[in-house]
Amino acid sequence: MSEVYADRRVRLRDRCAAAGSPAALVSRPANVRYLAGGSPLGSVLLVGPDEDVLLCPVPPGGDPADGRLDEQLRQAVLPAGGGDPAVAAVDFARKAGADALAVEEHHLTVARHRAMGSVAPRLRLADLGGAVEQLRIVKDEDEIACLRIAAEIADQALGELLESILVGRTERHLALELERRLVDHGADGAAFPTSVATGPNSGRGGHRPSDRRVEEGDFLSVCLGANYRGYRCEIGRTFVIGTTPADWQIELYDLVFAAQRAGREALAPGAECRDVDRAARQILAAAGHGEAVPALTGHGVGLEIDEDPQLAPSAMGKLDACVPVTVEPGVHLPGRGGVRIDDTLVVRQEADGGPELLTITTKELLAL
Repeated sequence: MSEVYADRRVRLRDRCAAAGSPAALVSRPANVRYLAGGSPLGSVLLVGPDEDVLLCPVPPGGDPADGRLDEQLRQAVLPAGGGDPAVAAVDFARKAGADALAVEEHHLTVARHRAMGSVAPRLRLADLGGAVEQLRIVKDEDEIACLRIAAEIADQALGELLESILVGRTERHLALELERRLVDHGADGAAFPTSVATGPNSGRGGHRPSDRRVEEGDFLSVCLGANYRGYRCEIGRTFVIGTTPADWQIELYDLVFAAQRAGREALAPGAECRDVDRAARQILAAAGHGEAVPALTGHGVGLEIDEDPQLAPSAMGKLDACVPVTVEPGVHLPGRGGVRIDDTLVVRQEADGGPELLTITTKELLAL
């Protein structure tokens, strides 16, 4: 893997050089991990004109959740009380002869940026912008393999929950059980806080589990994901509890299912991101639920659960092959509840079978 990380740093170095900066300082943890193989707490990565250095405030530990560092990468552990690694990295760049340094301004506080500038006032600090995030959008097959395993773990955890007794248990209890099952099946942890929503809470995006108890006839919507070796997937499903679904539940579920299928079928290399969003959104809007549709109907996933590209009405850009995304339309009716259906897929060429579905738990409307 050392060659993979070295190649990523070369691509970043070339981008920076083309913009007039011979060196770059990467401080956002997910970006450090992408370029170095790991992101020890508080570490920053200097991609220098001559060599690359990972600066750490303490010796890197062996926690697999932090990743496995590139063994070929130079590591500099600051002495006790050695201060901010980002400030130390600026001094490294100055001593290496760099006249400009690209930094992730979107990740730096004003105070930290000022401290960095005070160390080497003649060193021009330029904005790196989202250069590393852009490199991260298209995944290699090793990254996709990690996402595939994360999806398998999430499917297993969800499948086991569906086999248990749910009536009378609280949203909070079910969410905690799901997160425990993720770890039991090999995840480093949950990809994001697990959402379990019942009855009038169901279908609400980002719902935080409460002490409401599951009742017969409820819609139960669940959204969870596994973190495996730093890579995060997402799955969301909606079920009915303990009885035959009511007519309004069947109608709403079929509508959201149709929208989600349209979004999945629109995924293809070269497709406009906003067109994928439109494919799902227009079905819900035509049925009178346009105002209830969330701002996004999908987004990229990887080392973070919410990455580019964004599937939204105003999104710019096109999809590439080997880009993992979620497709997750939903409708929430205040006071009644709603439906969310969420899958993680990888954009593939038609010749390769089209979109690869990673999350395979049934999307049939089950009465549990």
